[in-house]
Amino acid sequence: MIGPILKGMATTFKHLFKEPVTIQYPDVERPVRQRFKGRHHLHRYDNGLEKCIGCSLCAAACPADAIFVEASENSDDERYSPGERYASTYEINMMRCIFCGYCEDACPTEAIVLGKDYEMSFYDRASAIYTKEMLLLPLQDGVEGTPRKVEPGSFDRSIPDMADPD
Repeated sequence: MIGPILKGMATTFKHLFKEPVTIQYPDVERPVRQRFKGRHHLHRYDNGLEKCIGCSLCAAACPADAIFVEASENSDDERYSPGERYASTYEINMMRCIFCGYCEDACPTEAIVLGKDYEMSFYDRASAIYTKEMLLLPLQDGVEGTPRKVEPGSFDRSIPDMADPD
């Protein structure tokens, strides 16, 4: 009866004089593991066009049904992506997301990527829905954003699908 108590106290005393492993979180951030899946990001091409073509494969692959994608047609007056379509609405309900990464695996253009950000908090349900504007990465300096105008009949070499067929 006294043996288990002494064994427990011995364990306590053994760890009493060791360095604590506590990390002072707000001041010191702990690096995440290599395979960590955090906040979602929508990527762009180097020329500023959006990689998402509105195919909804990410929404189909999501087991939690957390992604909603609505596609619209690109035009010469308003071009968002290099393809025929673009995602006019892209929303992720972060309250439903289980951070499995299936959306990342299903995307044919590698537009959606789970990043390393883990600081996400919500005060209400409405703020847990991340919209396309919240998910898109900012433009690099000197790069034209979307939508952009393309002259009809001309080939824009900055758009991969519209390159000159020579």
